[in-house]
Amino acid sequence: MHICKNDFVAVMSGNEAGKTGKVMKVLRENGRVIIKGVKIIHKHTKPSQGNPRGGRIEKEASISISSVLPVCQNKSCKKNGKGVRTKKKMLETGGKLRVCVYCSSEIVSVE
Repeated sequence: MHICKNDFVAVMSGNEAGKTGKVMKVLRENGRVIIKGVKIIHKHTKPSQGNPRGGRIEKEASISISSVLPVCQNKSCKKNGKGVRTKKKMLETGGKLRVCVYCSSEIVSVE
């Protein structure tokens, strides 16, 4: 997948287009991601022992992984701060690395 947990991503399509945020969870089996601060919904809850008053809880809903792109953090990249396509670069040690298509810099996860 082109998106991993803790990536800083930009939403490219849908009602949330133009927003950015950090990926909190990747749901690989459904092809969806949950991004902090994007697609906030209100969940109505009944009173319970943990929440005695009940009410409305704001939480993030998932969006399709195909509508987000990782953000390139390289200052010299022409797409700095915007969503970029990625490609895989094979390492000599046998591993893979995600790199920006435009500037060939590594896409790193934000901690």
